[in-house]
Amino acid sequence: MLWWAMCAFATLVLIVVTALWLHAMRRKSSPVDDVRARQLTLRWLVGGGLLLPTVSVLLLLLFGIPIGHRMLPLPLAGEQPMRIEVVGHQWWWEVRYPDSGVVTANQLHLPVGRPVDLDVTSADVIHSFWVPRLGGKIDMIPGRDNRIRLQADQPGTFRGQCSEFCGTQHTHMILDVQAHEEEDFANWLQARREQQISALPGPAGDTFAAHCGQCHRVAGVSDGARAPDLSDIGARASLGAGVVSNKPGALLHWLQEHQRLKPGNAMPLHDHLDPDHLSAIADWLETLRP
Repeated sequence: MLWWAMCAFATLVLIVVTALWLHAMRRKSSPVDDVRARQLTLRWLVGGGLLLPTVSVLLLLLFGIPIGHRMLPLPLAGEQPMRIEVVGHQWWWEVRYPDSGVVTANQLHLPVGRPVDLDVTSADVIHSFWVPRLGGKIDMIPGRDNRIRLQADQPGTFRGQCSEFCGTQHTHMILDVQAHEEEDFANWLQARREQQISALPGPAGDTFAAHCGQCHRVAGVSDGARAPDLSDIGARASLGAGVVSNKPGALLHWLQEHQRLKPGNAMPLHDHLDPDHLSAIADWLETLRP
């Protein structure tokens, strides 16, 4: 709302200034005496230089301050905001729900109609958290915790995006934001909290433990903390933070081609691994959902 209001106001100013400019270019000048010239000069200085910008700024402040106030993490009476931690990495999002211990990646689930305070930081370079449909943006700085308050007023899917250039795959750092009704959100959180995952058996499971589990966490299976949590990867809308749609077969394609799909990401190539093992790992990962 604030952005559209500022855009409409700026468009109005542009139209008025352009109209005055065209009028000044086309009008026929007429000689005036010194007294009249001083009057005209004073009129433009006071009207155009003082009154017009003062009124314009006041109007924008009257509209913008209440909106900005709602985005600030100020104390609230009654129900307190939910707290979620978001960590930016090159080039993916780590999302933590500290009250429940749930961890996910590249997706953010929110309850509708409740303010949510997001504590954001970065694990490497400066990123910037931004969900345009829900609020403003805030920098994610290594070693510093910043906070922004968002609130979704209706269920839906929204796109979040890193808005601070953070490297070659900056554009491929998309956050899938899901706003749920309160009951649906509680059910999702409970399902994640109670999720039981059985380890992949056989040689493929050994391959996962040796080559994947050292960096990736799967609840109850591996404890890696350097790369995205995979506990619910089968339920995510995309892979690689928005690079590939997560449809059947996409996980195997990602495991085989991830360095070509998203060059420079931290996961090494798997060309030396048994293709049958990769296929089994991909099939198993597709089943990981709350």
